[in-house]
Amino acid sequence: MDSGIITVFLAGDVMTGRGVDQVLPHPGDPQLREPWGDDARAYVALAEAANGPVPRPVDPAWPWGDALQILDDAAPDLRVVNLETSVTAGGTFAPGKGIHYRMHPANIGCLTAAGLDACALANNHVLDFGISGLEDTLDTLHGAGLRTAGAGRDAEQAWRPAVLDTPRGRLQLWAVGMSSSGIPPASAAGPDRPGLAFLPEASDAAADLVAARVQAARAADDLAVVSVHWGSNWGYAVPASHIRFAHRLVDAGVDVVHGHSSHHPRPVEVYRGRPVLYGCGDLVNDYEGISGYEQYRDDLRLLYLLTIDARTHELRGLRMVPLQARRLRLERAGAADAGWLHRILEDAAGGFGTRLEAAADGSLSVRLS
Repeated sequence: MDSGIITVFLAGDVMTGRGVDQVLPHPGDPQLREPWGDDARAYVALAEAANGPVPRPVDPAWPWGDALQILDDAAPDLRVVNLETSVTAGGTFAPGKGIHYRMHPANIGCLTAAGLDACALANNHVLDFGISGLEDTLDTLHGAGLRTAGAGRDAEQAWRPAVLDTPRGRLQLWAVGMSSSGIPPASAAGPDRPGLAFLPEASDAAADLVAARVQAARAADDLAVVSVHWGSNWGYAVPASHIRFAHRLVDAGVDVVHGHSSHHPRPVEVYRGRPVLYGCGDLVNDYEGISGYEQYRDDLRLLYLLTIDARTHELRGLRMVPLQARRLRLERAGAADAGWLHRILEDAAGGFGTRLEAAADGSLSVRLS
């Protein structure tokens, strides 16, 4: 590979708690406080009813399934996801929430099995078990060698980027979360209060604040990725405020806008030669078998592989590999399902001028011109 090219794997929401945690080698307390159930094992039963038995306990790598070989073949320099769960065996259920996610710290092998380098944490579930749960999450991830962005023991830490070195260049990962994704303002980190890098809305002022922090911290050659948890769970329309926010970041020198929160992929745009992923969708979770919103095919997931020239910051390639969730595990999507994603995403991104090309293996590539 060209010595100046960096390949980055990005994904949307990875939720290894609740039902996923229950099939891993060290399941935590299955108690839930949800309106529709009080036991996390019920989500395993839903998945089994949909697609067949799930062995227990599974190997820590089980939830990643075929994604691991795809990633090994692609050999990305960096692997980054949005981790949408707390990693704790303690803490207390955050009040006023209908859903709480946690993975037992002893199951950290589920994340290290995927070779992850960093996790964005500025989302609406990392505080599901309070401040102590957040602190456990940070301790466990850092103890396993994973970098984090978007959460910390105070505002300074929460707004600090994860600095990721590769032989071909350095990348800074920033993570922010917005109220539109369900994050309450009380989750914001303060001078002496643990919490998240929080933005009330996708305003010009918010974009300028993030851009100023990026410009102050990065070296001239660093790639800058801003990971944003924003927006609703369903639908392909991208709010005008999100488009303006992303464009303002790119205009200020940000190289990649990595959006997530939606349960399915949203459009991709290449703006001024820089990729904007408005919603990467879910990747790993226990939503299999849950009814409702079937028209969005939440069972279909994407791996995003970006190749970027570290010297010019030019996007050289953006490939997306379709997967399907079955038995709490990711499998290669079949030709028909990959074709459905191709049609849906190209139609959704038409307003951005994005064109997708399908390869024989079902993967999709953004046509760059």
